[in-house]
Amino acid sequence: MELHNIPFGTTDWSTIPTEEKSAQAGRALWRTQHFGTVRVRMVEYTPGYVSDHWCVKGHILLCLQGELHTELEDGRTFTLRPGMSYQVADNAEPHRSTAPLGATLFVVD
Repeated sequence: MELHNIPFGTTDWSTIPTEEKSAQAGRALWRTQHFGTVRVRMVEYTPGYVSDHWCVKGHILLCLQGELHTELEDGRTFTLRPGMSYQVADNAEPHRSTAPLGATLFVVD
């Protein structure tokens, strides 16, 4: 990720419209901003959220609230709690997540 030609700014995430994304179960609510080629999101997964796909996009993800369970295609699993993060490169390791208790995440990709 390279950050170029992005002036200093602040984001009040409460003013960004929420967009609902597909899920196998629960709801995925995204608030999204774009800064050049960088996408920044505040994501809320409702309790019981289950992803409906394997993701191959790279992310840097910080768990702010709740608990996120992430499974890699090779079978490894990881649990993030508030203050924990993960990072993965584009097309590196397919992953999918669930949030049995719900989760709020800050994601940069």
